[in-house]
Amino acid sequence: MQTVFEFELPKGIVGEDGEVHKHGKMRLATAGDEIGAMRDPRVISNPSYLSIVVLSRVVTEIEGIQAVLPAHIEHLFTADLAFLQDMYQRINNIEPPTMTAVCPECGHTFEVPINFTREG
Repeated sequence: MQTVFEFELPKGIVGEDGEVHKHGKMRLATAGDEIGAMRDPRVISNPSYLSIVVLSRVVTEIEGIQAVLPAHIEHLFTADLAFLQDMYQRINNIEPPTMTAVCPECGHTFEVPINFTREG
């Protein structure tokens, strides 16, 4: 079973040196990740902060950043935040996402699994 997924951010995090960091890894979430995030004082005072804390727990690596902290997730461009939120939803879903495809020769329709993550 795959538990860690590589990704490439659409925009990337701009480091202190001006370098853009795009590549990273996200692991599957555990119940403890979500429970721990719910107990975070920032989430208690502002429930919309939940996704920031959860992502900081499951994003295990972003190139050039030693430890991914909530502050790093806060400073993502909105396109990158949306990308990670979507990835979190997809990889933690029991059913893999699919799309309907149509055979160009016979017209038969069928479901095809979608893989949005980079494997490596």
